[in-house]
Amino acid sequence: QVQLVESGGGLVQAGGSLRLSCTASGRTLSQYNMGWFRQAPGKEREFVAAITWSGSSTDYANSVKGRFTISRDNSKIAVFLQMTSLKPEDTAVYYCAADRSTYNTGNIDKTSGGYDYWGQGTQVTVSS
Repeated sequence: QVQLVESGGGLVQAGGSLRLSCTASGRTLSQYNMGWFRQAPGKEREFVAAITWSGSSTDYANSVKGRFTISRDNSKIAVFLQMTSLKPEDTAVYYCAADRSTYNTGNIDKTSGGYDYWGQGTQVTVSS
């Protein structure tokens, strides 16, 4: 069982930055692709960014491309989401997720249904 815990959310003004962290307990994340998703009130959960198990490939939603950066540190069992130039429309609960099925395939799953483990989420609020 993989237990994921997100941190780093908060309230920030438009144009500001935040860095989200996702750490795991119970086992290493080295054989999981990792993703970040978000869900705003009244909206469906949406893909934000993902990174392969090796860290060699990443993918981003068009809405965050060029502003957000996903990275991982397997030795620390952590994944990060650096968010810059934040906009009010980035306001949401951000979730970290782990995907075992695409390990070592070179593929990245952008659908929430493809992920096996989820964190509890961290709130990001961007004020205008």
